[in-house]
This record gives sequence, C-alpha cells and structure tokens, in this order.
Amino acid sequence: MPRTIRPTAFGDPDVLVVADTPMPVPQHGEMVVRVRAAGVNPIDRKVYSGSFHGNDATLPALGLECAGVVDAVGAGVTTAAIGDEVIVYPVTAAYADVVCVPATSLIPKPVGLSWAEAGGLLLAGTTAAHALSAIAVAADDTVLVHGGAGAVGLMAVQLARAAGAQVIATASPRNHALLQELGATPVAYGPGLLDRVRQAAPTGVDAAVDAAGTDEALDVSLAVVDDPGRIASIVGSDRRNGTGIALLGYGPGQDPGFAVREGARGRLAEMAGEGSLRVLVSATLPLTEAARAHEMLMSAHSPGKIVLLPEPDLVAR
Repeated sequence: MPRTIRPTAFGDPDVLVVADTPMPVPQHGEMVVRVRAAGVNPIDRKVYSGSFHGNDATLPALGLECAGVVDAVGAGVTTAAIGDEVIVYPVTAAYADVVCVPATSLIPKPVGLSWAEAGGLLLAGTTAAHALSAIAVAADDTVLVHGGAGAVGLMAVQLARAAGAQVIATASPRNHALLQELGATPVAYGPGLLDRVRQAAPTGVDAAVDAAGTDEALDVSLAVVDDPGRIASIVGSDRRNGTGIALLGYGPGQDPGFAVREGARGRLAEMAGEGSLRVLVSATLPLTEAARAHEMLMSAHSPGKIVLLPEPDLVAR
C-alpha cells in the first residue's frame, strides 16, 4: 500500500509516523501522481506543532509541494497523460508515495530540472514572486531582502536580479559568498544593521522583502524605505499591523495572492529548467526520515531546500 507521513498528535517531530493508505482513485478533473520528491518547508512543521490549530483538533496532512510522474487520470482531464513528469503545486499531502490532486495543480517538469529541484521549487518560488509583485519591483530599484539565505530569500534575490534590480540581502556571514555569487550585496544582520544597509545603498532603498520576520527586519525596512507600501512581509509579529506594509499570507488582513502565485508557476519552472533560476537543495532524505528532516529544519542547516525522496534509489539523480 502507498505510504504517507502523518502526525499522531500535535507536538515535535517525534509525533510523525509512516502510515499505509489506500491507493487513491482519481475523480473527474483529478490525477494521481507518484511522488518522486517532496519539498520540506517551515509551514509543514508549524501546522502540527500546535501553534496554528487553536481550537481545531484536526491533525493536518503534510507536504505542500512535490514533483512526480502521472500514474492515473480521471475523467475530463486533457492536460496531461499517464507517464508525464510534472510539478505539483498547490497540494496538501505531498509527504507520500502518491497524491491525488486537481489537474490544475500540475505543470510540466522541465527536462533540465532534477527531481529534488523540481520538488522544492514552487512554494518558495511563488512566495518570492508574489512578494516582488506586491512591491512592484522594477529594473531601476534597489531592493532589500531580509533572510536572503533562506529558501524564499534566495528566490527573491534571484528574481529581483532577473528583473534588473540591485539587491542587498541580509544573512549570516557564512552565507555571504553564496549571495554574492547570486548577484546580491550581502550584509550581516544583528546590531548595526541599519548603518550597514545605508552604507551598502548610499542612494537609498526603494523596496524591501521581509522573509525573516524579526523586529529588526521590520524596523530597518521602515527606516530605509520611504513608502511602507513597498515593503512586503511574509512572516512576523503583530507589530506589522497598522504600519502600511503589504502583509502576505493566509491570515486576517493578509493577501494570499492566489492569482499571482498560480500565474508565476510556469515562468519559474521555465527559468529553473534553463538554469537562470537556481533551486538550491541542501539535503535529500528518504520519505521515512521526515522527522529527521524537520529536526534539520529547526536547526541551522545549509542554505537551500530539504527534500524528501519516496524512492531515493530512483530519484537522487
């Protein structure tokens, strides 16, 4: 039977278990995809940690992005066929051997993209694309990216550079060489950040993306960007409320950007397939080691995505 990873309770990664599930049967407009790689994201950890569920005792399915091979096709589907290699996003239960999803969640996987890269591309990629769209990044802009070495930050740096903008990115010094390689000017976060940003951008900062969520990132962004509407935040405290910055996400008063994210998928895949957008994968683990992947996620791991491989012998390439 197909396997899936599920939490048995709200808590730490040790609540994750491998469970057998029935083989899904696609209904009208659906497809079954045999998963080759599933991206691991901080939100996966948060949804079973207990911090999100409030009064809802329903344990969540895990895994919001994956890539794989079409295994079965439901009635009315004409956009893909059995055997097609695809990227799947959005999806809600990708930590599994197989997933059943609407056909609209699939886009073709470029030949030039490995399974691990394809499985870790779209959640961070579409989040970054949404953020840059929300603050209208243009070729003559200087953009500050907080959390530049995280999954979303790395995508935001590259997409802003592809748009012709100059980029300043905050990160730990150990990741500065990588950011320079991607075309950004790195600065270390911590005390004195405001002065370092101003020194790196003597003519000013036009817009900012906060993928770090710290008070420091919020305060520095508001200090250097004249128009708070050109600051996009994907994470942070309630201090953001009422500041006039663009709050992106799925909570009250936040913009989910569904249309922007959906529209960005094909272009992101195209760029990644041709090599103009790098998907950095820091680690690949078997599906059965999802708990270990989440422990790594909670620690200071190398920049890039952690990816689960249901069949590692077949898809590590």
